[in-house]
Amino acid sequence: MTDPVNEQMIEHAIAEAVPDKAPRSQWWDVWDQFKSHRGALLGSGFLIFITLAVLFGPYIWTLDPQKLDIRAKDIRPIYYAIWDGGAKVDWGHPFGTDNLGRDTLAKLLAGGRVSLAVGWVAMALALILGTLIGLLAGYFRRLDGPLMRMTDLFLALPLLPLLLVMMLLFRDALRAAFGPETGIFILIVIVIGVTSWMQTARIVRGDVLALKEREFVMAARSIGTTDRHMITRHILPNVLSPIMVSATLGLANAIITESALSFLGLGFPSDFPTWGKLLFDSVDRMQQFPERVIWPGLAISLTVLSVNYIGDGLRDALDPRIRGR
Repeated sequence: MTDPVNEQMIEHAIAEAVPDKAPRSQWWDVWDQFKSHRGALLGSGFLIFITLAVLFGPYIWTLDPQKLDIRAKDIRPIYYAIWDGGAKVDWGHPFGTDNLGRDTLAKLLAGGRVSLAVGWVAMALALILGTLIGLLAGYFRRLDGPLMRMTDLFLALPLLPLLLVMMLLFRDALRAAFGPETGIFILIVIVIGVTSWMQTARIVRGDVLALKEREFVMAARSIGTTDRHMITRHILPNVLSPIMVSATLGLANAIITESALSFLGLGFPSDFPTWGKLLFDSVDRMQQFPERVIWPGLAISLTVLSVNYIGDGLRDALDPRIRGR
């Protein structure tokens, strides 16, 4: 005959030893570490804000960025009127207009949509190429040498002259095939993507070489797991952390590269706004109207800075050696 008091004490001890809550997901630990990085949170907030602004802003601010209104040309921003009471201002154009009367705010929103689209698509292309080449080079020994020598060759090429040559060679053919805007978009995305995958490939290759010596990979190989299942189920999920960090850096690099090409006059057509194109169009009258350079430059700088902060936060959050500090 057992003692009821002892049974209650045993049940209470078991209840305390086995919690009712489900095990905590590792992604919650990643989020806790990420949100402790103040710069990463601010960068995420700004990136979300600028993305929503360029996506839905044109539906709220409905002025056509290509509409010409000579009577409203060279209007200064509203804030400039506070500093200079004699300036010509118009409350219908809070950010002012250019020398052809086109609204600056509408052009910023339209240009941001194009610049961010180029950045995201080019980053995705570079990420796919770099991840694929890094996985193949790290997992298959016979492919390591040729693929890494090809990577070294691309790293040794002068990227800016290569970009300019590719733009000059293929620009007219793609514009004739897909139209002036779509053709240049495809060309810029491909040019940036095929010249930006090398760092991702080298990072992924190094992680794959380290993972191949881990116990769980050797155990999976010992039971006859095929190479395809080994890569998709065991290798690739464990290299997602450096891939995600590379994605943020690739996005920033793509935005800067597109802006540089547009600033050099090799990007989209003159009547198709991007942030780099707005800078290019504003240089000639920069001394008279400095705000036309400040706004697109500030948009590029803050977007790239926010993406870099997000990359720093992801690197800290996804590194198990410093998570929880």
